[in-house]
Amino acid sequence: MSNVLRLAIVDPNDFQRESLKNLLLGMDMVWLEAECSRYEFFADVVAQTNPDIGLVAIDSDPAKALELVSHLASASPKCAVLVVSSSNDGSLILQALRAGAKEFLTQPVKIEDLLAALGRIGERRFGPGDQRPRGSQVIAVAGAIGGVGTTSLAVNLGCALAQDTQNSVALVDLDLCLGDADVFLDTIPDYTLADVSQNVTRLDFALLKRSLTKHSSGLYLLPRPVQLEDVSLVTREDLHRVIGLMKATFTHLVLDLSKAYTPTDMVALESADQILLTTQLDLPCLRNVVRLMMSLGNMDSMADKVKIIVNRVGLDSGQITLKKAEETIGRNIFWQLPNDYRTMIEARNNGVPLIEHAPKAAITQSIVALARVLSGDESARADQLGGKSVLGSLRKLWPAKTAK
Repeated sequence: MSNVLRLAIVDPNDFQRESLKNLLLGMDMVWLEAECSRYEFFADVVAQTNPDIGLVAIDSDPAKALELVSHLASASPKCAVLVVSSSNDGSLILQALRAGAKEFLTQPVKIEDLLAALGRIGERRFGPGDQRPRGSQVIAVAGAIGGVGTTSLAVNLGCALAQDTQNSVALVDLDLCLGDADVFLDTIPDYTLADVSQNVTRLDFALLKRSLTKHSSGLYLLPRPVQLEDVSLVTREDLHRVIGLMKATFTHLVLDLSKAYTPTDMVALESADQILLTTQLDLPCLRNVVRLMMSLGNMDSMADKVKIIVNRVGLDSGQITLKKAEETIGRNIFWQLPNDYRTMIEARNNGVPLIEHAPKAAITQSIVALARVLSGDESARADQLGGKSVLGSLRKLWPAKTAK
């Protein structure tokens, strides 16, 4: 666990300590090393366990707690002290920082604030490179037009990512009116995005996972609302909080967007680390890719996150060539998915993901390889130098399985 932040916590208030523990235990970037209920014992706990972070909740006795913070700063300088308090008084915050605290958070602790604080501590501890604590990767799957296979890609990519036992993966269906990710997985969920959005302020990690539907592949699903009238219950602000909570719970979050690019879709695009813009090699699709890239280019850093995914390569002889497509859209094709309509439609109609329905099919192995690339697996990364395509790399990996 060299790239995980080890943490010890002290809070004499049992209820508050349990609440903080529940907040931390669902986070893959944090390992709870020790807990303590007495300020006077915590310095010894830190000395024995050598955590990266000492979380000190100061409300029970601010004077004694701040004395502890000062002692930790001098006796255990490698332990970054994170102070938590229900007070936002400026003088108290200043006292805590002068005593040696690296971060100050106000209770109730917001997920996004905690993630930001841990990120800053992690960067100081591990540096800005690859050794930083593992956070969550958010992948938004968008379409250039309806019917290009956005949901097929999102569902099967999520299942492929979930095959790695080190990953915890969730899929959110953001096609709020007509989404069908639950059909692809043959599930009847008890709760939907509307339910979670309405109760997000009361959820912790354990309740969140119980609100999701877990598929046999290991993928967790948060589906679209059942009733059309419930669509309005999912606001931009609520979705921001849902995504923040899920980022703190899962290593990978796949967001399946609608084709309308609604305000909630824009929240997903803003939250994403990578945007998979799915298209086909025909004129209407490529025209929309150009339009979308122009619009995304006007948004701060949005276009840089986009990766163009071409689906159904080899569909028919009338398709536009890859070279012409790249010239048209003005950027390289990141990945190609071979056409295998029969396999895909059988998997969808049976409610079974490709990794279970046809694990050796070319389309399945292409999506599995894409999942590896998106996770940073250099051995699966395509060599695009000299105009080589991703599909060419797949032929090296699985020469008998790629599309003709």
